[in-house]
Amino acid sequence: MITFKTKYVNLIVSIGIALAMLGMTYSTATAEVKTVRLAKQFGLGYLPLIVMEQYKLIEKHAKAAGLGNINVTWSTFGGGAAMNDALISGNLDFPSGGVGPLIKIWAKSKGILDVKGVAAINAMPLFLNTRNPNVKSIRDLTNKDRIALPAVKVSIQAVILQMAAAKTFGEKNYDKLDHLTVSMKHPDALIALLSGRSEIDTHLTSPPYEFQELEDPSVHRVFSSYDILGGPHTFNNVWATSKFHKNNPKTYAAVFAALNEAMDIINKDKRAAAELYVKATRSKLSVDFVYKIITDPSIEFTTVPLNTMKFAKFMYKIGAIKIMPKSWKDMFFPEIYDKQGS
Repeated sequence: MITFKTKYVNLIVSIGIALAMLGMTYSTATAEVKTVRLAKQFGLGYLPLIVMEQYKLIEKHAKAAGLGNINVTWSTFGGGAAMNDALISGNLDFPSGGVGPLIKIWAKSKGILDVKGVAAINAMPLFLNTRNPNVKSIRDLTNKDRIALPAVKVSIQAVILQMAAAKTFGEKNYDKLDHLTVSMKHPDALIALLSGRSEIDTHLTSPPYEFQELEDPSVHRVFSSYDILGGPHTFNNVWATSKFHKNNPKTYAAVFAALNEAMDIINKDKRAAAELYVKATRSKLSVDFVYKIITDPSIEFTTVPLNTMKFAKFMYKIGAIKIMPKSWKDMFFPEIYDKQGS
């Protein structure tokens, strides 16, 4: 016989279960991070991230997703290697940088942090510029020359130099020029090169610095990375850990949506984007000069990964990574799979 007491107990148990389930649902909904930490580097390649920061696009999309008012912090690093250290130590959520550092951390973290790319943020040529009039090709570089780049052996510039050396001197000699390289932030390398008084007489760099250097008649271009890769390639990407991607789906989606909106803002009005860059970075460059760069046909602001597999194949061949991705999609999260990447 079911007594009133039994019904009462069953009711209490049912209410308890319902409250527990409600609590679990509430906990799941509110478990996402309240602070998102992103980082960028120096240069025009990070314009999409500058737009995201200045227009508070992540905050906008997070609020629309029901996450409330989240805190978004931005840091500036001198190279991708330092960012990866910050990511591994748990002090950064979304690093950004060249293809080289992304591929390195993807391979290194496989089965541990499982770091993957969120998206590309541009396609840009990188120039090897020099003030040495005797250097017409990399064959002419000697032990007296010093090449500045963001991070020796690790940065995308370092990888491109190795690819150029392999193409010129043979694959076994891919590191023939490594001993000439010096780790230096682009702004510092620009000053050193143009001063004419530094040991730095060559710089493997990126926009806008490569174009600034070429304004000086004593500086000339030795090669473009597009020559080495055989066409346009991704310069910079944003990446994150699989743990963050899994545990913070709404926050991740907000960052991804913000990045896509930033691309739209830039591509719809590049003069306004140039003005924003000059203002946000407190650059001494004119808006016209920056606008000329970002409207150059060789430069594109896009989330589509381009020619990333060429970098991965080369890095695997020389032993820089121990795991070879089967396709570019292995190195990126699924949200970008609908793009025609390579």
